[in-house]
Amino acid sequence: QVQLVESGGGLVQAGGSLRLSCAASGLTLSTYAMGWFRQAPGKEREFVAAISWSGGSTYYADSVKGRFTISRANAKNTMYLQMNSLRPEDTAVYYCAARPWTATIQHTEYGYWGQGTQVTVSS
Repeated sequence: QVQLVESGGGLVQAGGSLRLSCAASGLTLSTYAMGWFRQAPGKEREFVAAISWSGGSTYYADSVKGRFTISRANAKNTMYLQMNSLRPEDTAVYYCAARPWTATIQHTEYGYWGQGTQVTVSS
């Protein structure tokens, strides 16, 4: 049974940092591309960042480029999202997702999802 579990969310002041983790079980992470998505109340789920199965390619939404960094440790079956210079508009539930091999920014193309972790940025 595939399971993705996010952790590391919380409440932080604007300008602060958080590091999210996504621990995978039930699959060999090294054969999966991974992504981070977020959803704020009343809004659609939106792409944040994605990383190829090898970690050699990364993709970011324009809104987080230069502030967030996605990475992965396949030996630990874990993916990360380092979030710096956080803004109130980053407040959302953050989800990790996995799909075989190829990364994409389309959330509908990911078959495995975590339960989400809340990130709240106060002004």
